[in-house]
Amino acid sequence: MKGTLMLQTVWITGAGSGIGAALARGFAGAGYRVALTARNEESLEEVAASLPADTSSLIVPGDVTDRAGMVAAAQQVAEWGEGIQILCNNAGLNIPKRRWADLDWESWDRLLDVNVTGALNVIAACLPIMRAQKDGIMIHTSSWAGRFHSANGGVAYGASKHALSDISASLNDQEGANGIRSTALCPAEVATPLLTRRPGFDVSTMKAMIQPEDMAETALYVARMNPSVAVHEIVLAPVRR
Repeated sequence: MKGTLMLQTVWITGAGSGIGAALARGFAGAGYRVALTARNEESLEEVAASLPADTSSLIVPGDVTDRAGMVAAAQQVAEWGEGIQILCNNAGLNIPKRRWADLDWESWDRLLDVNVTGALNVIAACLPIMRAQKDGIMIHTSSWAGRFHSANGGVAYGASKHALSDISASLNDQEGANGIRSTALCPAEVATPLLTRRPGFDVSTMKAMIQPEDMAETALYVARMNPSVAVHEIVLAPVRR
């Protein structure tokens, strides 16, 4: 099976840490070609170095808010990997000022630019490639806050993830005829460096949370699904104890 899967290429944005790094390790371990994108090239090199020795990997530094840059990155990945079979649209951020009482337009605008416009940029860059293939899976890292209001997630973050979940649904509605399927992964708290920056966060609770590796396993489940089936969304939560 591994030899067959090596013919498939996955492009992961936000691949420098947390869920993105786990996605890279999960797909590489399953035999996929792995292309990694994030702003910090050094972090991408560290992730690439952690992959199995026989992994075919490509580092493509870039910022998802750079629309032309994402088009160029997608083309580079497709030429290297003989197409893009799977996109893990994972780049995202949250901010310290999360409540209406702390309204901060500069940081809120930046969050929406990355989490919504950046996600749109990556999708739009991949669509021509996947349409030409008549095949492709887009897996988006949304959030529990993309399904339910979350005071912990914050106003701008929740809005951005609700938007991303709907964007994913729109792809299934409009691009299924082109062989493209889309899934929004909606996890509650995941034990990542991003979470530790939440105001008042208790680091001791990390072990009881969803782990980045759980997200990778979920993404692989979606990637292996029967091509006639679209998994619209998956909501994950830690077991309440």
